[in-house]
Amino acid sequence: MGNRSRARILVVDDHPEMTSLLAEQLTEARYVVARAHGGAEALCLARAELPSLVVTDLRMEEVDGFDVLEGVHELDPGVPVIVMTAFGAIETAIEAIKRGAYHYVTKPFQAAELLVYVERALADDRLRAENEVLRRGTKDEAARALVGTSEPMRALHDVISQAGPSAAPVLITGESGTGKELVARAIHEVSPRRAAPFVAVNCTALPESLLESELFGHTRGAFSGATAARRGLFVEADGGTLLLDEIGDMPAPLQAKLLRILQDGEVRAVGSDTIRRVDVRVIAATNHDIEAQVASGKFRGDLFFRLNVVRIVVPPLRTRREDIPALLEHFLARARSRNRSAPASRFAPAVAERLAALPWPGNVRELENVVERLVVLSRGEEIRSEELDRFAPQLAAGPSPLDAISDRMVSLRELEDTYIAWVLARCGGNKTRAAEVLGVDVSTIHRRARDRAMP
Repeated sequence: MGNRSRARILVVDDHPEMTSLLAEQLTEARYVVARAHGGAEALCLARAELPSLVVTDLRMEEVDGFDVLEGVHELDPGVPVIVMTAFGAIETAIEAIKRGAYHYVTKPFQAAELLVYVERALADDRLRAENEVLRRGTKDEAARALVGTSEPMRALHDVISQAGPSAAPVLITGESGTGKELVARAIHEVSPRRAAPFVAVNCTALPESLLESELFGHTRGAFSGATAARRGLFVEADGGTLLLDEIGDMPAPLQAKLLRILQDGEVRAVGSDTIRRVDVRVIAATNHDIEAQVASGKFRGDLFFRLNVVRIVVPPLRTRREDIPALLEHFLARARSRNRSAPASRFAPAVAERLAALPWPGNVRELENVVERLVVLSRGEEIRSEELDRFAPQLAAGPSPLDAISDRMVSLRELEDTYIAWVLARCGGNKTRAAEVLGVDVSTIHRRARDRAMP
């Protein structure tokens, strides 16, 4: 991933001996090299296949280096151009820099000097391209973050494009870390509401009293500490989209109020007698088995049916392993942008292969966290296997949870216990994290651990 062999360098000089020498030196450094004997041939080659970088002499007959610089930048202003000039013609080289050349070298020069500038230019260009992508707006970010061309991801993009233009409520389900909020943002960005606010709230992040105020607003003095009035998220999202993340954990009294808003389109702030009409598209998300919660009475059935108009299931990472290489590059670019002093710029092929083979119980979020940790802590340009073992030891290849029971029939209970123990080990013994990965309450982890310990 991101290695030198992908960089195609166009070498331009009207002296064949110089062209051959440079091509040989760059080829030894594992670059792909194209040769042009003069500026006219260089522009023809660039039009046929745009190079990653150009090294050109300035003084050439008919079509000189300035013409090459201008012609290449007409094709793509981002292609770095390094110019070569004779000793004593520094003013000409400086003029080339003013016109957009990346750098210059004076003849005669050492191969090592040129290779330093080539590597810097390509690294700067990669970072520029990564930053340009990262600077795009929310719409591009939402679409780009849903990385992957696997069949599950193509199906996900299809349903997003179909659901987006409608006003129907959407229920997004999927394991923790699969990217449910990104899906919600993508739906908003392909909807007629894209110019209006997208507002998100996690229903587990606040106690019931504060969550009610957060959602519906409150008047000044409505309760202790309410020193100023608050509009509430439904009002803030008026005309746009409101994501209710972890809807399965919403307290029952608030479920009833939410149902009324969905039915009537009216919201009343805590402590107020005034009703305000709102036009909000509600998207709900959960990593719980919401049907089981309805069956147990934890979640209102009538609210479930109101929310479950369009159902979107976000696929876990283990069902789309072919997307992992693209995700690695995507998260590498993000991590490099956030950690500009970090030298890491690519994965060793062995590391990429190992990462693609792992089960990723924490899904895309776990993968992103691991990539950023490796970028921050690795000391070289290439992230190697030894650094993966050192900085992400929980990813070390270990036995599958099925290996211990592959040769015998077991009960569903034992299979569940085996998998829970494996996930718990992968999470470093952190029961809260394991419960999040498994999509169960942490009390379940504690109870199953006690049951296994009983004689």
